[in-house]
Amino acid sequence: MQILITGILLGGVYAIVAMGLSLQYGVARIMNLASGEMLVAGAFAAFWVVMAHSFSPYVALLWVVPGAFVFNWLIYRYLLLPLVRRAKSRGQLEVDSILVTFGLSFALVGIFLMVFGGSFFNYSYLSRPVEFMGSRYGLNRVVAFWIAVAICAALWYWIHYTRSGMAIRAVSVDPVSAGLVAIDVPRMSTFAFALGGAVAASGGVLLSTFLTFDASVGIVFTMKALIIVIMGGVGDMRGAIVAALVLGMTETVVARLVDPGLTLASAYLLFVLVLLFRPQGLFGRSTT
Repeated sequence: MQILITGILLGGVYAIVAMGLSLQYGVARIMNLASGEMLVAGAFAAFWVVMAHSFSPYVALLWVVPGAFVFNWLIYRYLLLPLVRRAKSRGQLEVDSILVTFGLSFALVGIFLMVFGGSFFNYSYLSRPVEFMGSRYGLNRVVAFWIAVAICAALWYWIHYTRSGMAIRAVSVDPVSAGLVAIDVPRMSTFAFALGGAVAASGGVLLSTFLTFDASVGIVFTMKALIIVIMGGVGDMRGAIVAALVLGMTETVVARLVDPGLTLASAYLLFVLVLLFRPQGLFGRSTT
């Protein structure tokens, strides 16, 4: 039971990281390999708030979210939109965007190393245990989990019960048909990409409260987000949440019962199994 609950706590935070990439890939058709660097930027912002001002790290959300939104909007508008306009097929767009965002990832890592150095960073926040069902869990993990749940619930409601969310879903299903019913597809794609970056950065703030991080750890979370998105089904938020919980529990089981050094290997093994036996994702339908 302790392993199960710990896995759920971790998977809940993974879910918010994956939902950012799901918005970018599912709607804007951009496989953003620099998504993890947005997470690292959010983590460094939270670290600075705690160490320099002794505030709660969640105060950093007040400027991390809008700042990441604007930064990702500029990336899409001036770096990726020209690729979208010149791409003759979705396959070409995916290849071009992977190459560009891969280079952007290295550039951001270089900036982080120049500013913060190559050391590992962490801080103590709500680092006290809380007891539940006879076991103890870190209060920082519990708080991060419930904030992640709140953000995911707000995104879910917006996507499914608002007019703009309906437009986002329409672009995700078929951008050509969406344009035929007066939806501004470039505008919606730009908004989805910017929102995805902001969500990923907020996930970095949450993760920084209980994980040690450095300037180059972003690639690890990019790959985990990619695993979750593929496992859950591209563009399917329900699948992303379930896949995040599965990944969190898998890593926890391996860390507790086998070897903590094999958690990343277990994630990749899970990814390979999904590609082999369920390539359409947990809730996707097989192509006909």
